[in-house]
Amino acid sequence: MNLAQTIDHTLLKPEATLTEIEKLCAEAREHNFFSVCLNPYWISNARALLQGSSVKICTVVGFPLGATLPQAKAHATQDVVAAGADEIDMVMNIGAAREGHWNFIEHEIHDVVSQAKGRTVKVILEICLLSPEQIVAACQACERGGASFVKTSTGFSQGGATLEAVRLMRQSVSPQVGVKASGGIRSREDALAMIEAGATRLGTSASIAILQGRNGTDTY
Repeated sequence: MNLAQTIDHTLLKPEATLTEIEKLCAEAREHNFFSVCLNPYWISNARALLQGSSVKICTVVGFPLGATLPQAKAHATQDVVAAGADEIDMVMNIGAAREGHWNFIEHEIHDVVSQAKGRTVKVILEICLLSPEQIVAACQACERGGASFVKTSTGFSQGGATLEAVRLMRQSVSPQVGVKASGGIRSREDALAMIEAGATRLGTSASIAILQGRNGTDTY
């Protein structure tokens, strides 16, 4: 297994600077991570920094709360696609999920998927705010909406990925739908455990430490 190719090398903190984005992209090139995951403002910089490499550009929509209007998520998706994003990680409407408004969730995902024009769309559930039953229903709504992946966490809420939730998410979607574990993955052991539980992609800022077999800090 090529562990680096499972990793979205992540820098989503709001105070990130161009110097930090340059470092992120240089590390992604050096270690051949699958993608860099960064805020939309930095897409054009990342495109220039990663030109000629196989590293993809992943960005976020409705991040980190997921509570904006679905039309805003759809328009934001149009904008990030035009800017050059290869993948979109969107936050679903968590309050709507807690209320059981699954048709709404499905349709907001479908609208983002439609605007993504064939690009990979990962839907962030924020598992720490949902019951197991809500996680299952959310995964099913994501698949009905056309999502390519279901994702555990933003890294900005009360908790991150857990093995139990990753297993549950893997069981709740078809084999062709990926599972991305993110939030709190700090070591090679963490990463391998998440993959064994069913994750097919990892989101972390501790990517270098993971590859080097030491403990890092996943600060996003």
